[in-house]
Amino acid sequence: MFFMSRTVWPLAAGSLVVAMGWSQITLAAPDNQMSLQVVADIGGESARPYYVAIGGAGVPEHEGIQVARTAPYSIEDMLPVVTKTLSPGPVERRDLSLPAGFQPLFIVGDDPLSLSWLAARSQHLLEIGATGLAVNAQSAATLQLLLDAVPGLRIDPVAGDDLAVLLGLSHYPALITHAGVEQ
Repeated sequence: MFFMSRTVWPLAAGSLVVAMGWSQITLAAPDNQMSLQVVADIGGESARPYYVAIGGAGVPEHEGIQVARTAPYSIEDMLPVVTKTLSPGPVERRDLSLPAGFQPLFIVGDDPLSLSWLAARSQHLLEIGATGLAVNAQSAATLQLLLDAVPGLRIDPVAGDDLAVLLGLSHYPALITHAGVEQ
């Protein structure tokens, strides 16, 4: 004779109900032909590099996650820098109302117009403590030409597309101060 204690019976009965419920759901799904609908895909990067750790995934070792860089980045790592929305040309003076503590900055490229502009304005740029952004620079050598034109000033290679849109600029060289944009 089969005997179940009271403590085992509710657990067994519960399991039976769950099992029956799942079988009903499984059997009902093909009849209804329910399909999944993607509500959002917040993907981004492929998971393929992570598959290297799974030996049977067939992903070659060189496609796996790379070891973090330990050496510091250099200026050469940032070059060439290209800003598609800005080119050398005339800049009309416009008033701005930026906060009074705004540090002046200038936008240049490694073109002849920017080099002559820097040579003509270097003293003024030094006096106001401006910082430079090289928005179009092909190499470390052409960036060095810009730096040599204004000894003592900092010029960093930076893509300026967002800044161009923000300030409504399409050309450079330009000087941006708290009072306005000018060439």
